[in-house]
Parts: sequence; C-alpha cells; structure tokens
Amino acid sequence: MKSFVLFFCLAFITLAFRPAALRYQIEPKASQLTWTGHAEVGSWAPSGTIRLRQGSFEYDGQALRNGHLEVDMRTLAHADAKLQEHLRSADFFAVEQYPTATFVLQEMAQGQAVGQLTIKRVTKPIRFPVTVEQRPDGLHLTGTATVDRTAFGVTYNSTSFFQNLGDYAIRNDFQLAFDLVAKPMLPAGQARN
Repeated sequence: MKSFVLFFCLAFITLAFRPAALRYQIEPKASQLTWTGHAEVGSWAPSGTIRLRQGSFEYDGQALRNGHLEVDMRTLAHADAKLQEHLRSADFFAVEQYPTATFVLQEMAQGQAVGQLTIKRVTKPIRFPVTVEQRPDGLHLTGTATVDRTAFGVTYNSTSFFQNLGDYAIRNDFQLAFDLVAKPMLPAGQARN
C-alpha cells in the first residue's frame, strides 16, 4: 500500500511540474517552403518555392500539438514562368479557385507530425518527420513531407490515370521541404523586444 501511495505522489508531482504548453506563431517571412516534383522516367525533378500565409501551434518543450498552417497556393513559384503558370492552372492546383492549402496538426508521434492536409478542398490524413530545434532566431521546425498529389485530385499526366504518356509521365508524389521559424505568442498588449 505504501508503494502505491508513493507512486501516486510521484506521478502527481511529475504532472504538476510539467511545463505548460506555449502557443507559438510561425513567422512567414522567416520560413521557407520548397517543393520538388519528379518525372516518372529519367532524372528531371523541377523544384520551386511556395509561401506560408500563417500558422501557429502549441509546444511544451517536448511535443507539438494543436497546430494549424495555411499556405498561399497563389505563390507557387518556379524559375520557368511557363511551368509556373501550368502548375497554377486547373491542370494542377487551380490556385485562383483554391487559393489556400491547410495542414492541421493533431499530434506528434515518434518524431512524426500526424494530421490532416487539405488541398483543393480535399482533406486526407498525412504523417511526416519533423525536427524541432531552438535557435537564436526562434524555434525551427524542419523536415520533408511526401504528398501524393493524385489523392487531392491532381491527376495531370499520372500513369495511374492515363496510359502511353512516355516521357511526359509525372510521378504521383512530390516533396515539400520546410524550415519554419516560430516565436512564442505574447499576451495581448505585450510587445516583443
């Protein structure tokens, strides 16, 4: 009985001294999102950028939770203007009709972010590795998510939907590498130094 009481007391003390989760806000101008697509055949792998509109999450020093990120799809960029316009068109992401994509973080499990990704108003579960690191300029969240575009209705030149594409075939998955910079949100009326 004594050991049970001792265990209960230790568990209570441990929980009582657990740091409270702080709400962090992601700083879009300091953050980077880089996408990379792939040809089905050969080594062609176009890459470009896209911008984060806003985002926030809770962090208690160990785990991330209750996150919400919003990406401005109209900023989808590539050095080749023709390819950039094609990616923004109805063949791919239809950015005028669907100007934002969102990710809702539900939990972190074994170093993986688990949540719901919404592109073109289609929502699917996704998980990907995330590294959290405190640096002088803020908290950095880094990693790479692999996304199956066809799950969100982006089927252009996919061999899962079209045949005899030859060199025009595009892989279903693309990668989105991220380095997000976040700082604690301050209570209303308080200014950051």
